[in-house]
Amino acid sequence: MRKSLYTVLFACSILHGVQAQVYGSGIPDLQKLYELTDSCDMDMRAKYSPLIGLSVSISNGNARVGAAYYQAVVKGGGTPVIIPPITDGKVLRNIVANLDGLVLIGGADVNPLWYKEEPHEELGEVDPVRDLYELKLIKIATDQNIPVLGICRGLQLLNIAFGGTLYQDIPSQRPDHHVKHNQTLPSAYGSHRIIIDPHSRLADILGKDTVTVNSFHHQAIKDLAPIFKATAYATDSVIEAFEAYPNRQIMGVQWHPEALTLGGDTTMVKIFRHLVDKASVFHQAKEMHKRFLSIDTHTDTPFWFKRAGFSIANRERNRVNIPKMREGRLDGVFLAAFIGQGKRDEASSREATRKVIGLIEGIKEQAERNKDICGIAVTEEDFIRLKNEGKKAFFIGIENGYAIGKDLSNIARFKAMGVNYITLCHSYDNDICDSSTHTNHEWNGLSPFGEEVVKEMNRQGIMVDLSHASEQSFWDAIKTSKAPIICSHSSSKAICGSDRNLTDEQLRALAQNGGVAQVCLLNRYINPDYKRASLTDAVEHIDHMVKIAGIDHVGIGSDFDGGGGIIGCEGDNDLIQITVKLIEKGYTEEDIAKIWGGNLMRVLKEVQAAATVKTL
Repeated sequence: MRKSLYTVLFACSILHGVQAQVYGSGIPDLQKLYELTDSCDMDMRAKYSPLIGLSVSISNGNARVGAAYYQAVVKGGGTPVIIPPITDGKVLRNIVANLDGLVLIGGADVNPLWYKEEPHEELGEVDPVRDLYELKLIKIATDQNIPVLGICRGLQLLNIAFGGTLYQDIPSQRPDHHVKHNQTLPSAYGSHRIIIDPHSRLADILGKDTVTVNSFHHQAIKDLAPIFKATAYATDSVIEAFEAYPNRQIMGVQWHPEALTLGGDTTMVKIFRHLVDKASVFHQAKEMHKRFLSIDTHTDTPFWFKRAGFSIANRERNRVNIPKMREGRLDGVFLAAFIGQGKRDEASSREATRKVIGLIEGIKEQAERNKDICGIAVTEEDFIRLKNEGKKAFFIGIENGYAIGKDLSNIARFKAMGVNYITLCHSYDNDICDSSTHTNHEWNGLSPFGEEVVKEMNRQGIMVDLSHASEQSFWDAIKTSKAPIICSHSSSKAICGSDRNLTDEQLRALAQNGGVAQVCLLNRYINPDYKRASLTDAVEHIDHMVKIAGIDHVGIGSDFDGGGGIIGCEGDNDLIQITVKLIEKGYTEEDIAKIWGGNLMRVLKEVQAAATVKTL
């Protein structure tokens, strides 16, 4: 036993280049070891080394991970962290929350029951505990948008997690298996060639469209999960790599780049450098969100409050809730009390007011029920206080001025209830103005009553929201308002020609007015081919609007739970990805802070300061 221990210590000292200093004449020197350890104190000026989690295999009740995996992470510039095979979701979530990247390692076969297939007779050894552990790990990590690299089994498990299937045994289930996918050569040597899609991120990383790889598997991807694009194939057409870039930071490779890297391959180490680079940006984004206020200016979540048992404190099926806000590093949301356009007679108008008041009361009820983790905010000071208390902030907006009815005094009533903006109309004309969508151009802009509404909103310190308003309504309102206006969820018409979006001329006028336009994440407002609308498209809207209106006049209003949601940005947990994309585009922290809340808070303060009716 003693000899074995000394052998291990001796091997470790060689790996770290300290054998001569520590062992000297052959006897280990503890004081020298401590001195050498102290000399490795972190250089506070050195580049941050992202924390990269590594999953493990399980053997005879013991957790194991090959040295090549963590050494490849180190060679890539990261700091490896071994994740124990714990199936407790809360513990795993706590571990993952501190990571910047994740590597899923190779190993045993995957149980086909996960993808609803019966086991094949050639199925190898499966481990139900490991399956459970790693599938939970994938769900938690991808919910938090942590960059992920899957290797061999890791690729296969990612495919299953997102709805794909596997060949349980290549030789017996595929007619063409001329490539030997389970080599006898050492793992540091390649055994077959793969063809890489030249238009893929993988090709950009490796700088090649064909490479030789090693191979140690008999399972392979059969049906590729919809989220992924195949980026490399063996010559027998077996999928060797996939990715979800540019909208999600997930990549999988069927071979073992860590073994090739340890063997001195200078190409395969680039895969780990890429993961570490992405993890570094992700860490940077997380740190930024600690320092500034982030707010989504339009969600329709109050409709969910009517559902039996719904709590915004729980991870519900909707897009906006506090667990997802935490994962997306979002500090606050505007919860819109929305009402669709109905009849405009007196009785119907009064009923609209009553319904909206009920929705506002529902918002307050949710906040009160969960007051230990959230609260209602009316001012920027409220917002700052809630963030400092570790709570999420709920601001209240009203979508559709139909809620005002025909009674201007309702505006003061709403103000007293904590309402901070009113969207003048929705998808149809109303008593206030013409809509941008189903319009008869009844007023050719603002109605006379609408002019009084805008003036009264100025008096009360409520922001005028012109999303959904026709272009002429926009021009009339911006002329009438004495305070800056907002468009709480509107994107760029130059990029996507929806009638709901803003022209460059409108964006310039909004900037001159001092207002702000919040990019909407609803697919039809993002890409003319709405089924392809993605996170990348949304960032292009932000970038264009900043170029036209200026960095002080653009923000984000998702329209989640009201139709919002695009590829790569489907809920509050994905909003951190916008920050990542903006960092990659070269936006500074100051710029990003303005987009994520600084601009909207500036307008809110100006509108509230300009109000002539002061509240006690």
